[in-house]
Amino acid sequence: MADKTRGVALITGASSGIGETFAEELAARGYDLILVARRQDKLERICEQLREKYSVKCQILSADLARDEDIEKVASRIKETENLTMLINNAGFGAIGDFGEVDFGRQLDMISVHVLAAVKLCRAALPNMIAEKRGDIINVSSVAGFMATPGNINYCATKAYLIPFSEGLQEELKDKGIRVQALCPGFTCTEFHEVGDLVGFDRSHVPKGWWMSAEYVVRESLKALEKGRVTCIPHIRYRLIVTIVRNRFLARLLRPLIRRRRR
Repeated sequence: MADKTRGVALITGASSGIGETFAEELAARGYDLILVARRQDKLERICEQLREKYSVKCQILSADLARDEDIEKVASRIKETENLTMLINNAGFGAIGDFGEVDFGRQLDMISVHVLAAVKLCRAALPNMIAEKRGDIINVSSVAGFMATPGNINYCATKAYLIPFSEGLQEELKDKGIRVQALCPGFTCTEFHEVGDLVGFDRSHVPKGWWMSAEYVVRESLKALEKGRVTCIPHIRYRLIVTIVRNRFLARLLRPLIRRRRR
């Protein structure tokens, strides 16, 4: 039976991949759930399975976080949920192409989903969390947030925003019983590389050892949260990459290689 003292976790982008895996892991730990995504049919299937397997309450909320009205709909649900103890801003997508050439509306949607939605949902969750003196917020960023990759600059930029935002927010909340994390995974085996602009992506272009399972990423995230690590980069390979790209001299050497690889 679920431990009801855990409270409620709201997860965006919960219909697949890392979001769905967070839902499974948190249900196993006794959280009731509110799952948010565009695909209502998939959310219903996931919720039904989790209710049966873990005896938790599970609700769904169909929303497209590229739309202002849907962001507000989710924010309102958060404000109405008194026992919300975990918020996971996981919704996101990738878009490929040079900024001056690709669909501009798609770029604006990315800013809405990755940045505006995450910020607004954090703001909606905080009053009750502060009043209760407990709560966890995980903003799913990416190793790409430490880079500026040609052909992917808005993905990198929007994911980059979440890292100092999470770090600064944790500083503001460190004495209020609330933990904040920026989760920065690398290549992860999910639907991410199978939809939208990434349909047809050939995974063999990335060495097998660089791929992580969603289960591994989620376990590392929750372990890091318990240890109070604000920025979580799963796997030593990716932590090494981040160390290199944060060195400006080495980063300048890498950019031509990235451009050639892209071509």
